[in-house]
Amino acid sequence: MASAPPPVELTRSPALAPLLARGALLSPFKRPRPDAGFPRTRLVLPALRIDSARLARYERVCGFPTGEEALPVTYPHVLGFPAAMRLMSARAFPLPLLGLVHTSVRITRHRPVASTGAYALTVYVDGLAPHRRGTEAAVVTELRAGGELVWESRSTFLARHRTAAQPAGTREDDGRPELLPVVEEWQLAGDVGRRYGGASGDRNPIHLHPLTARLFGFPRAIAHGMWTVARCLAAHGTPDAVEVRADFRAPVLLPGTVAYAAKGGRFQLRGAGDRLHLTGDVRPA
Repeated sequence: MASAPPPVELTRSPALAPLLARGALLSPFKRPRPDAGFPRTRLVLPALRIDSARLARYERVCGFPTGEEALPVTYPHVLGFPAAMRLMSARAFPLPLLGLVHTSVRITRHRPVASTGAYALTVYVDGLAPHRRGTEAAVVTELRAGGELVWESRSTFLARHRTAAQPAGTREDDGRPELLPVVEEWQLAGDVGRRYGGASGDRNPIHLHPLTARLFGFPRAIAHGMWTVARCLAAHGTPDAVEVRADFRAPVLLPGTVAYAAKGGRFQLRGAGDRLHLTGDVRPA
């Protein structure tokens, strides 16, 4: 069996704009399939430090309290996103970046992560898998302090393409979860995507303005999926050691009104007609 390639150390977090442009240009030439090859590279930022001003902007737009000693549970995803984009925009990555849909995220925080100090961040593609709508890629992000794994996540991204027909009798809404009691209603402003993009660095045009969103088939700008998770977790709260699971079910149009619902460790974000945008749960690790 061939050995895994050595990690590639980065001196700084990659710039996102050139990666988005490269991924868009290469997308028409990609031919996604579950058995395709994918990059085995592990990208490592060995001495990552937190920018306190950027963190404060993130906390404000997501609803977390500012000035806390520990990072919000979702914030390491923001730190790892540029490295993930470098992998997913590469020629060797088989799924087209244009149209790629973030379908789920699983986060495990082993202990609180201080907003000060240096961390080693690792990002890699963990494999491809068939999906009823196409091919799904899994991307793993790990954060270490002094060699100890303190936080990790696994995100799945779907490239839609033609697949074998679904078994007879199956429907897209099979397995719909019970509706949880509504806790709050949130009025979302039209600039949420721009504000989150400024705090996170993710300035994908589908999130920024109705005109740019229409180029990709959306009637208005849509909220970042990771913003919806962060906003729900800011309202729900999380223990120090925690496992979070969230599944993205439908985009949230901006501006708009959504209902945050929760019961026990479960939470949902719903729109008009009880349309499910997000489902998730929080468990002690």
